[in-house]
Amino acid sequence: MANILIATFGSLGDLHPKIAIGLELKKRGHNVTFAVMEFYREKIEMLGFYFRPLAPHLDPDDRDLARELMDKNKGTERIIRDLIMPNLRQMYENLTDAASHADIMITGEVVYAAKSVTEKTGIKWVTTTLAPVSFMSAYDPPVPAPAPQFENLRFLGPAFHRYFFKFLRWHIREWYEPYREFRRGLDLDDADDPIFGEKYSPLLHLVLFSKVLGQRQPDWPAHALQTGFCFYDGKDDLGKMPEGLGEFLDSGEPPVVFTLGSAAVMDAGNFFDVSLQAAANLKRRALLIYGVYNEPPDGADFEVTNFGDGYLFRHKLTGIEAAAFQYAPYSQVFRLAACVVHQGGVGTTAQVLSAGVPQLFMPFSHDQPDNAARCRRLGVAEVITREIYQAETAAETLRKILGTPAYAEKARAISKIVAAEKGTEHACDAIEAALSK
Repeated sequence: MANILIATFGSLGDLHPKIAIGLELKKRGHNVTFAVMEFYREKIEMLGFYFRPLAPHLDPDDRDLARELMDKNKGTERIIRDLIMPNLRQMYENLTDAASHADIMITGEVVYAAKSVTEKTGIKWVTTTLAPVSFMSAYDPPVPAPAPQFENLRFLGPAFHRYFFKFLRWHIREWYEPYREFRRGLDLDDADDPIFGEKYSPLLHLVLFSKVLGQRQPDWPAHALQTGFCFYDGKDDLGKMPEGLGEFLDSGEPPVVFTLGSAAVMDAGNFFDVSLQAAANLKRRALLIYGVYNEPPDGADFEVTNFGDGYLFRHKLTGIEAAAFQYAPYSQVFRLAACVVHQGGVGTTAQVLSAGVPQLFMPFSHDQPDNAARCRRLGVAEVITREIYQAETAAETLRKILGTPAYAEKARAISKIVAAEKGTEHACDAIEAALSK
């Protein structure tokens, strides 16, 4: 039995794969502690884990901040420069304290103080990657959120992309100064690069996405092990199936599901109103998972009634029904959908790939445009930019997806590959092997 610390920062898309790993490790007899934002304390403790705070701590009700973090041009910069870098010292102290009795530490993408903790304490360290974009591979170049047209340059090959990423590293050189100052304060090498270069553990780096989304490349770190997706969707803590949803799902044809994950949903705009109208244009049943931070959609052309924990919309002319709930466990809902329309975070994307149904992406920022492009290349999805997502354009694209059997056929085939990978078990086997090294 080992004492294992899991430290991560971000949305539920970042946290849930780590919870999946933590639950499996706990089942194998290990003691598991999570170091995360204070906001997640109740969730973590409900699952039987030890909780330790990890800076920075965000206000979940700060809609203005959420909007800024989802900006396709400045969102990633805002996270790194304004949230992570100013809190490096506090993050370091939190991690050092949390790791004092741990045998191994597993960290997420932007826990930039982790390497310094390992250098000062000697604790064993495992790093993780959730989405292909994080590798910035010259052999499998990602689609950057500010420039989705970059996908059209893939044919230029590794030499061009190595040069581009070198230029990008030079372009953001000012971002590193707080990190260098932090490292100098600990008498550590200030040339270390936590964003591009030295962010991988030399012991074990877990690649927590499926090979269907991205295959191993020559410029991945030597100790990278690709496990596949690790699934958890909240159904064992605060996220129960809402009353009435099961009845709706059983009462007719598979609905089109509209959702924006756990972070983009805080900047939903008119997405759910537009999506309800798109479903009406299609004359298809729909399920809208609109989140706790939003009002239910405006059903101007619908009769609206309370329905269990949600609302039922019946179109006044066609009689087509839609249901709206604040929350639904993805693993139980997506597999019953005709198609899922979403923002493209890797957690949501993974759940749809596992469910074996087609997807329509409306990406916001970060990894989302790249995940969308990869699924489109797989033949299981289409993409609409946020700027042109309207009832007419969404309905037109959904009509194409639902009317072309190849999307669903390919989605079903891919779901079998994802299931066979057994990502959580594979990852935990590797962690236990690392403990003995």
